[in-house]
Amino acid sequence: MADQKRGSIAFFATYRPPVPLDIFSCPIPPTSKKDELHMTDGVSYNYNAQVIPPAALKTILKRPKVASEANEDDVDSGRLSGMIFVSERGNLETLHIALRFNDETAPKVKVFSLADVFGAATFNGVRMEDSGCIAGDHLVYITTKDPADRHQPWTAVYKTNLVTGETDRLTPSEHSDLSPSVSPSGKKIAVASFQRKGGWNGEIEDLKTDIFVMNVEERLERKLVIKNGGWPTWGSDNVIFFHRKVDEFWGVFRADISDGQTSRVTPEEINAITPAAINATTVAAATIRQKSQFNDVRVEAQYRHIEIFDSTGQLQEPIQITQKTRPKADHFNPFVIDNGKHIGYHRCKSDLLKCGEDIPRQFHKLDSPHPDVGLFRVSGVFPTFSQDGSKLAFVDNEFKAVWVADSKGLRIAYETKGPDSIFSPVWNQDTKKDLLYVCMGPSFNAEKRLDICAIPEVSRCAKHRRQLTIDFNNAFPSTNPDGTKLVFRSTRDGGDERYKNLYIMEDAESGEYGDGIITRLTNGPWIDTHCQWSPRGDWIVFSSTRDKPEDAPESDNDLDPGYFAVYLVKANDPSVVVRVLGSGSDVAGHVNHPIFSPDGKSIVVTADLAAVSVDPISLPLFLHSVRPYGDIFTIDIDPDDIYMNEDVEKCNRITHSRYENSTASWTTFSTEDPNAAWNLQLDKVYTPSCPYAYCDGGETWHMTGHLCIPKRCC
Repeated sequence: MADQKRGSIAFFATYRPPVPLDIFSCPIPPTSKKDELHMTDGVSYNYNAQVIPPAALKTILKRPKVASEANEDDVDSGRLSGMIFVSERGNLETLHIALRFNDETAPKVKVFSLADVFGAATFNGVRMEDSGCIAGDHLVYITTKDPADRHQPWTAVYKTNLVTGETDRLTPSEHSDLSPSVSPSGKKIAVASFQRKGGWNGEIEDLKTDIFVMNVEERLERKLVIKNGGWPTWGSDNVIFFHRKVDEFWGVFRADISDGQTSRVTPEEINAITPAAINATTVAAATIRQKSQFNDVRVEAQYRHIEIFDSTGQLQEPIQITQKTRPKADHFNPFVIDNGKHIGYHRCKSDLLKCGEDIPRQFHKLDSPHPDVGLFRVSGVFPTFSQDGSKLAFVDNEFKAVWVADSKGLRIAYETKGPDSIFSPVWNQDTKKDLLYVCMGPSFNAEKRLDICAIPEVSRCAKHRRQLTIDFNNAFPSTNPDGTKLVFRSTRDGGDERYKNLYIMEDAESGEYGDGIITRLTNGPWIDTHCQWSPRGDWIVFSSTRDKPEDAPESDNDLDPGYFAVYLVKANDPSVVVRVLGSGSDVAGHVNHPIFSPDGKSIVVTADLAAVSVDPISLPLFLHSVRPYGDIFTIDIDPDDIYMNEDVEKCNRITHSRYENSTASWTTFSTEDPNAAWNLQLDKVYTPSCPYAYCDGGETWHMTGHLCIPKRCC
């Protein structure tokens, strides 16, 4: 508790599946559900696996931590096999090694972290790891442990010697790589790289990376072999399969890098992604044969399935794998087992649910890179702490109800008929008022009316509300420290373009009604939003597109305008505005949802400052996602001189994730402080109104705001 002297940050993870992912395999071809084999111990979220070759597994067994588990004879006899995969069991998304004991009566799996096997000196600190694979006596993988330039990926390829544990970086220091793949000889590595295009340019789906090949040993001799390709996988030492988007559809392609010949392997009218080469002519891929809409009750062809394709044309039809086992489930990122006799993949474990059952939810404490600040993930959206830190509120994933955690437990404080009816709760800074403000109406739609309402007597769960706005689209309220005034953003003077500016309700009790006065704080043809009043009451922090260049596109990837940066404005002098932090050197990108620390010395934001950490098209729920990136960052500021905070250079990365971490809140209490009543709820399981899933292992999703929400269909 003493270590977290500056309190703790709560946040929400968008797009992270509500049901845990786990790893499975099937023989080629499977015949029924009974052919599917569970590959891990079932603990936590597990995904993105690769088999450890027998020779490398024997080397790993010589490491002290695992030496007593088995021996070389167990590998030679087939009793023991190994797999490297990503798991969240340590609360970070890091690589683990699974030893699978293939006893006929009762197969069992034992899992070890890389820190267990190779030592914490190398595998320590807050980071994300991915794409583990074996190259001879080396483990090759992606890690985000090294900072990169702002608005660029932190992902770099490393190799760790299985014998000595010695670790080296393979990606040049000025570049970023994704999705390493090792050639059959173990001598070369192919990567999807941003190198030729100069870095990440804000792409949210099709990264348009290029494929480079380099040596594992000695001089890297890094060489560009394929332009506009991603997710490489070797079919032979001269053949690479990869995926690429052409017009509206993703396809898997085969490239012979010895002569530069490239051909499409999968049909043009379906989506095929994340290939796994079986040999030089045959490849497994995840396919989506029919596009779905946000509100679809999906049919089998709209799920992501694993299929096998032959580039020679000898197979008249692809070999279906997961359609035979779980036709109404999404399956991801295949990998090859037993030289192509089996295919592995990961999917959600929703087959463990009973039909129509609510999905249990739980808060999760996470490792923080700063010992003076705690960190935890809330299983709900827009978490907000009361000023005294005694209460935590948030909305469920359907934007239907407000939940509160305090000394009386965890419960619903207000519920709508929903979904997509309520979001962005925030406490009145005067804790004696026991008052929450919320936005009521459809989210993320500036054309629709959106009202700010007050929910009084929250702790008593009185469950009534008082409307404060009369018209227009109004959102993101925040009170001054006395709780008498309220700042918010509105389209009321935005014209046909629906620009948004900041306004102040001079009376936070009556709002616009009666003698309520609204004072305009900012004025301009841009978007000012996500505002919060400082703990001292002198400044207001907000995000804005006001510095977007005139020649910039109207939208960013057909979504919002982009160019969101964080600003401070004096509450009593709107002429004093300072830009604190932009995403890139030209301010392009997204730095959103700024919130002050309780001491006013820092601001926490959700931002794309570290770009992407994985190939987005490989992520779960991607077809129903908006922005598959974003992490939590903090910026230290001078709380006394606003001008000292102009274009701050340094920011601190707090989370490392493939998903989007967003909407943070900061309290004075640590995650271990028993005096914070919400702490008592962190380890308890509960089931708010949120995703439902098919009991046969699938999910049906519809869109609520910017979230991906399953709806009950069984």
